[in-house]
Amino acid sequence: MGNKIAIVTGGSRSIGAAIAKRLAADGATVAITYNASPEKAQQVVAEIEAKGGRAIALQADAGNPDAVRAAVAQVARQFGKVDILVNNAGISVLGNAQDIAFEDFQRILAVNVTGVFVATQEALKHMGQGGRIIHIGSSMVQYAAFPTASAYTLTKGAVTGFTRGLVRDLGPRGITVNTVHPGPTDSDMNPADGAVADFVKPGIALGRYGQGSDIAAAVAYLASDDAAFVSGAELMVDGGFTA
Repeated sequence: MGNKIAIVTGGSRSIGAAIAKRLAADGATVAITYNASPEKAQQVVAEIEAKGGRAIALQADAGNPDAVRAAVAQVARQFGKVDILVNNAGISVLGNAQDIAFEDFQRILAVNVTGVFVATQEALKHMGQGGRIIHIGSSMVQYAAFPTASAYTLTKGAVTGFTRGLVRDLGPRGITVNTVHPGPTDSDMNPADGAVADFVKPGIALGRYGQGSDIAAAVAYLASDDAAFVSGAELMVDGGFTA
């Protein structure tokens, strides 16, 4: 992966940071985007560089199409291409459907769906044969483990459908498109000691929350040459939660 240029959206924290570090460890040059956590983003870059890797951090709200386009275009200008796009940036809005403010729904749609589309559209302008697009979905598209997550699940279901369509669009270009569905994973959005952990953890067959490194390992495989014939896959990385 030594000559590959990778973009990880939302790469300053949790799962995104783990993915960025893993791709860098495997030899890719990594650009991460972040919204409101510049210190954490620079910390990820520093950790990668301390281990001999190359990384940059770009401020870009995933819910702002112009900012997303500009960030991806900057990566292409600086490095000449985009080989790997990991659409990781995402937010959660919880609440019963009848209670969610429409403005909150618009925001989660902007980040989780529109942001994915725009980043993909821009990256494809600079991606050649053998490119990789990897979306971070959610195991909740298969098993909605608790109430109040309907809006979130809607957005992740949209990403899953987008993957399938892209597979057909991009197959002739030799670009693979896959989705990784994390199960309960210790993160800022879903901490292992958070509000739903007591309810969710007993349903995890392996008996523990996932770690960012578990998700990153799956992404690294799909980004690698070993996955050259894998496209349209939905890889559940959930400790058996949806089994």
